[in-house]
Order: sequence, then structure tokens, then C-alpha cells
Amino acid sequence: MERLAGRVILLWGWRRALAALCAGAFAALAQPPVDFFAACFVSFPVLVWLIDGAASQPGERLARRMLRPFAIGWWFGFGYFLAGLWWTGAALLVEAELFAWALPLAVLGLPALLALFYGLAVVLARLLWSDGAGRIAALAAGFAVAEWLRGFVLTGFPWNAIGQAAMPVPLMMQSASAVSMPGINALAVFVFAAPALLVSARGRVPAFAVAALAVALHLGYGAWRLNGADAAPETLLEVRIVQPSISQAEKWDAAVRERIFATLLELSARPPRGGAAAPDLIVWPETAIPFVLSDRPEALVALAELVGEGQTLFAGSVRVEGERADARYYNAIVAIGDDGEIVDAADKIWLVPFGEFMPLADLLSRIGVEKLVRSVSAFTAGSHRPLLATPAGPTALPFICYEIIFPGMAGYGDTEADFILNVTNDAWFGNTPGPYQHFRQAQIRAVEAGRPLVRAGNNGISAVVDAYGRIVDAFALDAVGALDVAVPRQRLTAPGRPDLAGIGILAVLVLWAGVGFHAAGRRGLTGIY
Repeated sequence: MERLAGRVILLWGWRRALAALCAGAFAALAQPPVDFFAACFVSFPVLVWLIDGAASQPGERLARRMLRPFAIGWWFGFGYFLAGLWWTGAALLVEAELFAWALPLAVLGLPALLALFYGLAVVLARLLWSDGAGRIAALAAGFAVAEWLRGFVLTGFPWNAIGQAAMPVPLMMQSASAVSMPGINALAVFVFAAPALLVSARGRVPAFAVAALAVALHLGYGAWRLNGADAAPETLLEVRIVQPSISQAEKWDAAVRERIFATLLELSARPPRGGAAAPDLIVWPETAIPFVLSDRPEALVALAELVGEGQTLFAGSVRVEGERADARYYNAIVAIGDDGEIVDAADKIWLVPFGEFMPLADLLSRIGVEKLVRSVSAFTAGSHRPLLATPAGPTALPFICYEIIFPGMAGYGDTEADFILNVTNDAWFGNTPGPYQHFRQAQIRAVEAGRPLVRAGNNGISAVVDAYGRIVDAFALDAVGALDVAVPRQRLTAPGRPDLAGIGILAVLVLWAGVGFHAAGRRGLTGIY
């Protein structure tokens, strides 16, 4: 191992960049659907050794000294996001004749942009770098800050956070309710990077002890929490989730709109199996209704015939306000009662950049790329997130599509809602890792919120997930049908303040890194910096 570490440390130029790229790409195997989290125990030690080799020259300015570690972090991030997010390009191939030209921007541009955060993570770590275990703490703190920033800078895109690699199964998801995703990100990087200390005697024992303790607490807390779960919880409500698996190429084709709507009605109207009672709630996926409901009064009549007495339909639909000349369009969930009336609605608040709105649209129009601006759907963001009520009593906290990926968005057991509702349309991405990664993040939100999750996807993954992240029942990707599930009645609370716990973990890591850096300076070892 010492020989390997030495060779990695001495890499220079394009060889160092290639090693960082490959290490990042290998780490992506830890994300769904592969879930090979052990990959990170290889990738992060390599990253540590690469940073060890980013020595500065005497007299160099700080900005120039930071350029080398930034490049290492950027190449690592580029490999990680390229290998983990290549599937985003599939959306551009749905209408290839119009958008194929933008394929390089999605497949290469998005990873290049997100890699800036990991470049920053390594720069922050390098500022407190030392020759012992402190540098592992510095790297963990740097990544924790970078992942936190990734949640809101440039509208936010915290997809495939490093901490998710440590949560492939419900047993390992429970810690999200105790220390929040920032805390998980920090601890995960510390544990993943710890094997780098096998070739360093200084601080190795306490670092391994802390890493082992973190793993033990992570698994132990999960086992304790799941052991306390009610084996047969009461039923909150009976729900029918409709998964039509409509091809994205057909979804807005005027020639097949009637067929799509008829399919939704037919699947929703199927009698329950085994003579069971009719469901309290029917859920359709994001933008399931292939037209604007206000334009089709006959459609509301059909929905009135579908929705039985005491039932509610939550359906993804485009909602319009204002006249056609200056109409505002919302990606929404509409609640339809048993009389066919729209009784409530929730609009999407966190819109997808370049998909539902164009960032800097006015500027891009002025510089002559009006065609690009017009190619993007112009949705308006909702102003607030209301609870959606059902006649049976339970209320839902609604999230549309990728809104569900933002950590802590549903709270930590403090929401008034009885369950989380997530409607999505992942048909854009076909049978790729995208839908599996999206579903994993929805599972983690259920654990954070301490509430069950009802999820309806056009082509999947549709499911009911309990408050512990366990799948109650689900449809596989691209399945077609109506899934009848009893949603469990669960209201879990966090053991403390997970957000403060995450901040505390970060503070301890920064302090540890600072002590290590100070000690290295006193020993005259800051030359590696």
C-alpha cells in the first residue's frame, strides 16, 4: 500500500488529472442502482494521496497554490458526476431532431459545472492540510460544506450527495433523522477516506477509532430505530397509485391525448382485488393529464364519474392563470373531489433550470440565442407549499418531481402533514440510473420527515414507503397498472435537532483539522502545503 500511495502522490500533469477523474468515476458506483458503496473506500484514499502530492513552490501566492488542489477536486468531481449523471442526456433524445445538438451540454456541461463544488471542497480541505489524520478531517469538512452549497447555489442541485453512498438500505438511512444530510456527508467522507492513513502513522489510531465509532453508531442507531418500529401499524388511508408508463414521445401528442386520458381513467376505475374496499385516494403522476383541464369541461365530467363518494383524486396537471396573451403556467397537483370539482391545488415551487425555466433568459435573448430560450418551457414557480387534504382526514405535504431531492425540505418529524406526496415523470430518462437515484432520495426524505411517502411516477418507480424508508409495495420501472396499498399511520420525530447535530460534526472536524495543521506547522512540515 505504501508503494501505491507513493506512486499516486508523485503523479503529475495529465496523469494526476486522469487519476482524479477515474477515482471520481469509480466512486459513482456507490450510487443507485449499483449501490457498491465499497468503491468509495478506494476513491477517497486515492483523492487524499493526490492532494498530498499537490505541493506548492516556495514563494508562490495563495491563489496559485490553490490552483493545483482545485484542479484535483474538479477532475474528481467531473468523473463522479459524469459517471453518475450521464443519463440526463436521454431527455434530449426524446425530441432528438430539436435538442440533440445540446447533448454535449447536458452530458459534459452539467458535470463540469457541478465539479466546481468539489474543486472548492478540496481547496477548503487544503487550507487546513497536514501530514496526519487532520487532513482526513479537513477533507470531510470541505466536502460537507461543498454539498451544503450544492443544495442552493445556482438554484441548487444536490443530486447524488456523497452521503447517500452510506445509505443503500433502510438500516443505513436512519441516521439522516439524527444528524441531517450535512452531518452524513461529513462522516461518510471521513470514513471513506480513513484507509489513506494505513500508510501514515501520525494520528492513525485515533482516526480509525473515530471512523469505527461512526460506523458502529450509524449501524447501531439504524438497528435500534428499526427494532422499535411497529410490526403492524394502523392504516392511515387506502391509496391507489396509477402508473400508466406513457412514452414521453407521445405524452403531449395531440393525436393520442384521448387515449392517454382513457388509459388513466381505465386504470383508476379497476375494481380492487379480492373484494377490498375502494381506495380513499387515487394518485396520478406528474403532468398526467395531457391537456389543460379548464379547456376541457367534459374531462371534469369524466372525472366526476370516476371519483366515488368520499374519494379524492390527486393528479399532476398543468394549471393556467390569466388570459392566453399573458397566461401563467404552473406545474401543479390538483385535488379533484367526488363532484368533479377542483377543490385544491399545489404548484411546484422549485423549478428545474433549463427544463421548466431558462436562467438568465433576458440576457440570453439580448445576446442572440432567442431560439434556445424559447425551447425551454416557461413555467411560473408557486409561492408556497400548502397541505392537501383528503375527505378521509389525512393531509399530504406535496412535492413535484425533483423537489423531493432537497435535504430537510419536508422537515424532521415536525411537519403537520400525515404523509408525503411525490408525483414525478421520469420517463424522460428511460431505463437508466436516473429513476433509481431519484427514488432513493425520496426514500431518504421519508426518513427525515418521519412520515410515510406516497409516490406516483409516470413510468415508475411508484411506491408507498414507510417512515423508516422501507418499501411497503411498489411497481417496477415501466410497469403498467394500478397499485392498491395501505399507507401506514406513522408520525416519527427526530431525537434532537438534526441540523444542529450536523453543524456540530462539521465544527469538530474543522477543529481537528486545525489542530493537525497547527501541529504540522510547529514541526516544520507545512512544506507539503
